[in-house]
Amino acid sequence: MVYLDFEKPLADIEGKAEELRALARKSENTVDVEKEATALDRKSSDLLRDLYRSLDPWRKTQVARHPDRPHCRDYIDALFTEYTPLAGDRAFGDDHAVMGGLARFNDAPCVVIGHEKGNDTKTRIHHNFGMARPEGYRKAIRLMDLAHRFRLPVITLVDTPGAYPGKGAEERGQSEAIARCTQKCLEIGVPLVSVIIGEGGSGGAVAFATANRIAMLEHSIYSVISPEGCASILWKDAERMREAAEALRLTAQDLRKLGVIDRIIAEPMGGAQRDPAAAIQAVGAEIAAMLAELDGRKPADLIKERRQKFLDMGSKSLVA
Repeated sequence: MVYLDFEKPLADIEGKAEELRALARKSENTVDVEKEATALDRKSSDLLRDLYRSLDPWRKTQVARHPDRPHCRDYIDALFTEYTPLAGDRAFGDDHAVMGGLARFNDAPCVVIGHEKGNDTKTRIHHNFGMARPEGYRKAIRLMDLAHRFRLPVITLVDTPGAYPGKGAEERGQSEAIARCTQKCLEIGVPLVSVIIGEGGSGGAVAFATANRIAMLEHSIYSVISPEGCASILWKDAERMREAAEALRLTAQDLRKLGVIDRIIAEPMGGAQRDPAAAIQAVGAEIAAMLAELDGRKPADLIKERRQKFLDMGSKSLVA
């Protein structure tokens, strides 16, 4: 288990409980430590509840980036059947930061697209830490065109720090690709639902999340820029990221009040990383509910509603 900075006291308690049980397993004599270990378990459970009851925005950012949170591939493997990945943008190449293809959700055909970060050093490098290049967004455009042609709903799973800012990406038209992907989201006449499963960073996330319905996991984040980037620009000091996280209003709770997202998906106590199966099941139930709301809508109505949704953003305020 990877513990975050603010979880250090929890790590100490859970470590002591495990040490007691390990001692009992290794001891030749019968050592009854279960009572003490159970007491430590209760103490750690209470502490976990206290820690996650009122996370500040910076701590939520840390949880959203937790390496053990389920990623796009985990959701696809668990929630979708007959997944057939489609590769390449038919112009330059394939981007492994973006995965997508045809699948069935609850036995109904659909197109699923998402950012994949990877779960160890090798796969993270292979998937470029979930930061898409232009060919990734152009692959998504190709998949959305396919969905529009065959009247298939589109489901997107967003988990990216932002679009890749490298020299090659800029040379191949990164900003144009993001803009066209966002435009394509607004044009397709099929239901489009999006879930922020971890980080939703900058235009790299918006290009997938310009949807009829947007949901966020309870401890995920969605923002125009990372707290560190914001602090570097505003105060020339990345160490002021906690202050920036507060100002950015990047939590699911604030964004729901602002009307940027529609739903908040509750996570298991301690975050999705402590019970990935339960988190994935909750996301699946929410996707089903969002698709049910849009079922039977005419293409023109879906497009009009989606456009109006984004035109209305900014009309709400957190100020009473």
